[in-house]
Amino acid sequence: MDFDTLLHAKFGTLDAALTDWNTLVTNLEKLEKDASEGLKGAAAKADWQGVNSQVGRKFIDKTAGEFGDAHTQATSVRNILRDTLGELKKFKGDLEQAIESARQQKVSVVPQGKSFMAKAMDGDAGKDVQQSTVDGVRDRIDGIIKSAAESDSSVAKVLRALVDQAEKGFGDAEYGDRDQAATAMKTAEDLAALAKKDPGTMSEAEFDRLLAGLTKYHGDDLFASTFAHGLGAQGTLDFWAQLNDPNSRDHAADGKRLDQYKDLQKHLGLTLANATQSASPDMARWKFDMLQAVEKPMGPGNGLSGYVVMSNLMRWGDYEDDFLDSYGRNMLAKEQEGVRDGRRPEQIWGYNGGGIWPHLNTTGTDFGFDPMTGYMKALSNSPDAATAFFNSEFIGKDTENNPFKRDTDGDGNKGHIGLTNFQYLFEEREWMREEDSEGEDSISGKNYLAAALEAATTGHPAGELPTPATAAHTEEQAKLYGDIVKSVSEVPSRLTDNGFMSDSLGQISAEYMADIHRGLRAGDAGEDRLYPIAGAAAPLNEQDLTRFLYTVGQNPEGYAAVSVGQHAYTAGMLEYHFAHPDAFVDEKGNTPAQNLEKATGAIAHNAGEIQGMLGAGRAYAAELDAGNKDAEFNDAITKAGELGESLVGIGVGAATASAVGPGAVIAGGAAETVAGEIIGSLTEGLMKDSSGEVIYRNGEEINATRESTFALVEKAAQESEKKTGVSYPSVVSSIAGQTEAGFTSAHTNIRDYCEGVGVPNALEKDK
Repeated sequence: MDFDTLLHAKFGTLDAALTDWNTLVTNLEKLEKDASEGLKGAAAKADWQGVNSQVGRKFIDKTAGEFGDAHTQATSVRNILRDTLGELKKFKGDLEQAIESARQQKVSVVPQGKSFMAKAMDGDAGKDVQQSTVDGVRDRIDGIIKSAAESDSSVAKVLRALVDQAEKGFGDAEYGDRDQAATAMKTAEDLAALAKKDPGTMSEAEFDRLLAGLTKYHGDDLFASTFAHGLGAQGTLDFWAQLNDPNSRDHAADGKRLDQYKDLQKHLGLTLANATQSASPDMARWKFDMLQAVEKPMGPGNGLSGYVVMSNLMRWGDYEDDFLDSYGRNMLAKEQEGVRDGRRPEQIWGYNGGGIWPHLNTTGTDFGFDPMTGYMKALSNSPDAATAFFNSEFIGKDTENNPFKRDTDGDGNKGHIGLTNFQYLFEEREWMREEDSEGEDSISGKNYLAAALEAATTGHPAGELPTPATAAHTEEQAKLYGDIVKSVSEVPSRLTDNGFMSDSLGQISAEYMADIHRGLRAGDAGEDRLYPIAGAAAPLNEQDLTRFLYTVGQNPEGYAAVSVGQHAYTAGMLEYHFAHPDAFVDEKGNTPAQNLEKATGAIAHNAGEIQGMLGAGRAYAAELDAGNKDAEFNDAITKAGELGESLVGIGVGAATASAVGPGAVIAGGAAETVAGEIIGSLTEGLMKDSSGEVIYRNGEEINATRESTFALVEKAAQESEKKTGVSYPSVVSSIAGQTEAGFTSAHTNIRDYCEGVGVPNALEKDK
């Protein structure tokens, strides 16, 4: 932008462009609404089956999301253009006004190429003009030109950066005007330059400015990508390593901000995670450079791996899947090489267990010596990347120097085996011993492993509740859940020695309740109608499920999650089959009542079996701890209410749209369903019969669980009958018997399958 261009600017083309963008925004808003409420809404209402349940719905959800992103990006472009057009028109007006004002002061403004010259008018008109007046005119016009030039150049920079955010499709960065975007980018450039300095020279004010900027802007797409690019991959590693170097004489902010390092770590991590989602050429280069940089040793004596540094910044945010995949694949390849050489993880990653070593994790859960810990936390926030990672091969059976051997056929001879990443991390890896800030043994590594498995099997970040979009599991997710169940079944101590993992495994199981019911049923004839599944089914069997659920049941959080999941599923399926008595036809010629009795009997039997396994696990835990954990179990049941309501609300795994409303979404709220009522009674401990007697008892004894299970399942059947308006007295009366039979089967199976694992005294006495 120069003097001549601004003075003679014609804004007709830009006005027309803005009009076009306004029209585009209006049209895209309508398309977004149609896609969200129409296309996506119709998909949610559909009764998806087979491949469509895994592919079709996901494709439609993604397509609808693209319309939303297109509308967002178009709106941002429109807003930036509108803001810039207004500014340029104002600058043109300011320039014309300045020239007229100069003329009145007897000063001439003369174009000189792309610039201008201010001088006193020729002749008598300008003979009394002071040089200071001429200089004032010149400075004013020069300021207008510079402001216009900055507006013009910054809008080009912002628009290019905005469009570059997505390689394909559209980005979701949202800006109200050019200044908002330009300020974010300028702040990012300034803070990146600050972070490039030696942290030891950083003042308190500079530290505060860096932390405040990252805290405010970490969710801003242009800020994040500009900051990461400006700091660079190696610069990122150097900054965090040097900031936490205990051998340094000088500390940032003179050591007066150590208590805020955890906030800096969090918001730096969030910023980097957001930045990796950008498809700009700059960020593509950053990701490539980072994958190279982490391979290099650094830190004290060059003994610290770059993976250790970066993994500690990956504990927050959703890192881009391809970057996470490449990062994890390369890191596991390095660990595999070390394991084949006979080294332990601490030797592979440079920690010798002694001396002064950087505490690169400042949250207090662990010191950050093991890069796998932070990476597991990253996977727990990125479900698709987690699914792909755990199903990938860690080592092949015939890999040279493969140290892993097992007796796989029971002949007493061990042979080399191949392992997936899941099997290596869950079954074989020697996790580093670390301490938390209280000096206690840290559990964060395996705890984050469990959280990552939760994300990988459910399709949603760990700790979040399931939604209709995650209810249908893919073949990869279902296979991984089957591997988890089988692994715990084979060696229960993999879980009992790490009981803190049970909350995640319990929630996973709650979301696979239809699969568990299928796995417990003898045969598979008609299971699609008896236990419909929207998606792929996990490969499960009764023996593995018995050992697995018995083991999970020994932990309060695991017990609570599976209990709530089972009762939600059982009540929902009873309601469905009472509403559709011919949904499951066992034999031709049966009456609806006979078909219903077969279906509900199978469901009730499985409910009893599942609760029998869990109850036995809980009873065994109570014996080991002299009953001291009983309050913990009761408290966990109460806290699991939100999970139960979520499962009821989406009819998880049940593809029973016609029973509970379109897309298995409860019309009018989950509480209006039988399952909603049962979950409320279960978690609140308020379920009473007509005499006011409490029906559900959270007792530690097996018989208490037995009686409570009968009562809940029978109550669900009675309420389901009421909702249909048709009486099936023989069906309702048989429910308790089938539940009891399932409960008995569970205890028989526990005695048979769990020999050597430890079973409750009550079951031993029943032998």
